[in-house]
Amino acid sequence: MRARWARVVLGLSVVLLLTGCGKKEEVKRAVPATLITVAQAQTREIEVLEETVGTVESVVDPRIAAEVEGRLLQVLAEPGQEVAAGELLAVIDARDLQLAREATLAEINRLQALIANQRRVVERNRRLLEARFIAPSVLDESTAQQAALEAQIEGARARLAQVERNIGKTRVVAPFAGQVESRTAVAGAYVRVGDPLFRLVARHGLRARLPFPESAAPRLSVGQTVRLTTPTAPQHPVTGRIEDLKPMVGVGNRAVEAIVRLEQAPGWRPGASVNAAVVVGRRSGAVVVPETSVVLRPAGTVVYVIENNRALQRVVQTGIARDGWVEIVSGVSAGETVAVDGAGFLTDQAAVTVREGRE
Repeated sequence: MRARWARVVLGLSVVLLLTGCGKKEEVKRAVPATLITVAQAQTREIEVLEETVGTVESVVDPRIAAEVEGRLLQVLAEPGQEVAAGELLAVIDARDLQLAREATLAEINRLQALIANQRRVVERNRRLLEARFIAPSVLDESTAQQAALEAQIEGARARLAQVERNIGKTRVVAPFAGQVESRTAVAGAYVRVGDPLFRLVARHGLRARLPFPESAAPRLSVGQTVRLTTPTAPQHPVTGRIEDLKPMVGVGNRAVEAIVRLEQAPGWRPGASVNAAVVVGRRSGAVVVPETSVVLRPAGTVVYVIENNRALQRVVQTGIARDGWVEIVSGVSAGETVAVDGAGFLTDQAAVTVREGRE
């Protein structure tokens, strides 16, 4: 009886062991291949860029100041206001200048009367000299007095022109079309010559000031192409060229500032930041792969090359990344098939299933 039960237990053990092995094989076979998309490593010409963040400024950016002294009667422009060339911004009291003009006119009239009378004296003395009734010195003296009066009236006329010019300056106008950026003028305040009133910036003449470190300075030169964008007008990127390179101020500083004139830049504003990329060179025949193909592993930066539905891990050295592609300096050759979507889930020698979606 005992032998019979021993044979039964042994048989059940063998059945259970065989059943367990079958399940392990089924589990192993149930692990699916990783679903990925692939692309071919390509050769392209890559632009070598130097990037920086700079500032937009107006080429014409004057601070409008009072050119005559007086009390501000009116202030007609506010910050942010768009103004046309010649538009009136403020009015300074011109009454003192008008009084000076009237006084100068009166002085001119007085001198004109004196000159007219002196001319008659000179003419009379000339006739008397011809008749030998007076000495030549008398005629000379009267002629000198006439010349002195004529010089005085020329000075008075010059003073009148200056007064009238200053009267015109009591009307503060915009020297060009632009936007009022700031205003310090206050109606009722007394201003003197040189006191700031407004800061006006022009939209039509803009430039970008781009700072670069000394490491980039040897690669920069006048005429290089620059691509620029600004947060104030992201839909209007601008392409320009470096028109000047200026050393930046600093002790032992070899850094430079690039100046780029901005043409056709709608929506760009002075004072805004600008993102710039200078094309300092081009690298032809560079091997590139999609940026999603490059992943980090303990071995380093790797790309998975697909051969016979297997992922082969390649440690690579990367270069320039641009427009969704990454340069592969070493580790992958042009024409090899690399994993793209799903590359982050792969390991070396992993089985893969390629789905359509990328070439």
